[in-house]
Amino acid sequence: MGRRQLWRKVSSVPLVTYFKPAGIRLSELEEVKLLVEEAEAIRLKDMEGMEQEECAQKMNISRSTFSRLLDSARKKMADALLNGKAIRIEGGNFEMAVRRFRCLEGHEWEVPFETMISVPPEFCPKCKTPSIMPLFAPGMRHRGRHGPMGSTRA
Repeated sequence: MGRRQLWRKVSSVPLVTYFKPAGIRLSELEEVKLLVEEAEAIRLKDMEGMEQEECAQKMNISRSTFSRLLDSARKKMADALLNGKAIRIEGGNFEMAVRRFRCLEGHEWEVPFETMISVPPEFCPKCKTPSIMPLFAPGMRHRGRHGPMGSTRA
């Protein structure tokens, strides 16, 4: 049995998750699937210009794991761009950097990633009711894991 995979921390899920080359019918199009954490690696390194060590820390992973994610993302993007394929961003093994919750009384609060992975909330911090629910980012219903956006942990 291998090592348990850690959740990768991402700050947000992209609002646009599908890109298609012009002039090719959707029915004739091949797709490349870019995982949400691969998109986050591209954002941190290539858009934000951070060093790999800093990116790895932000995502709660080792530098070598970050490097593999970045390499995988760049290869997939190159394949799509150079071979006329669509890019679909979905799935993966990630958790949002901050998760927002609401109780049935209407109180809302945020829980940082580090707290979520060690001690997820069991009740509202204001009224102490155990009837709480997570509020999800646009385009996302649950944390992702090896499936379409919104798939749940196995």
